[in-house]
Amino acid sequence: MREIMLDTETTGLSPKEGDRIVEIGCVEIIDRFPTGEVYHQYVNPQRSMPKPAFDVHGLSQEFLSDKPLFADLADGFLEFIDGAKLVIHNAPFDIGFLNFELEQAGRPIIAWSNVIDTLKMARQKYPGAANNLDALCRRFNIDNSSREKHGALLDSELLAEVYLELIGGHQGGFDLGAGSRSENEGGLQLARVKPRATPLPSLLTDEEREAHEAFIKTLGDDPLWHRLKG
Repeated sequence: MREIMLDTETTGLSPKEGDRIVEIGCVEIIDRFPTGEVYHQYVNPQRSMPKPAFDVHGLSQEFLSDKPLFADLADGFLEFIDGAKLVIHNAPFDIGFLNFELEQAGRPIIAWSNVIDTLKMARQKYPGAANNLDALCRRFNIDNSSREKHGALLDSELLAEVYLELIGGHQGGFDLGAGSRSENEGGLQLARVKPRATPLPSLLTDEEREAHEAFIKTLGDDPLWHRLKG
């Protein structure tokens, strides 16, 4: 299953009032594992940058002035997300902006049936608690110390980790505790079994082990696999 973690930065809160997208960040996940494939683009909004928005993401009108227009990058963006579920924190905000930009560019809009809203998921799982991205990072002990300002790609990378926690993905295949019980977390059936006193010998050949290590190296400098394995 292919899923895309997606985030945008904008000049404000409403495209109907003249606000525009200034940054798009996407991170690809297949079968609950980040692949290392990303989409990241700054966008020239063709307007000034209000100070409140600049204070959030730090992207100035001068910096964005030589970046491509949304219409010029729309096809590449649509190609990257094609066939995937879009996982977004507070999806109505980002989809509202993206569909406005896509309509203005004469491109097909994003269907809501392809969208998963992690803010909605978090509110259902933790009602009454703070469920913004920073709060969820604290809840799940995810390091967000580099998030001094909002950034679409960084926030998408953090969202990938938050999303896996929300659906139980971290526990599902790797956290096998003592005892014997089954439970359902985030729609996944998790089997918890008592570990063997003496581990079974590996059945991997040297060639298979080398091929696996070569694949892991394609997942980036800090693949999720290494953290889960540790």
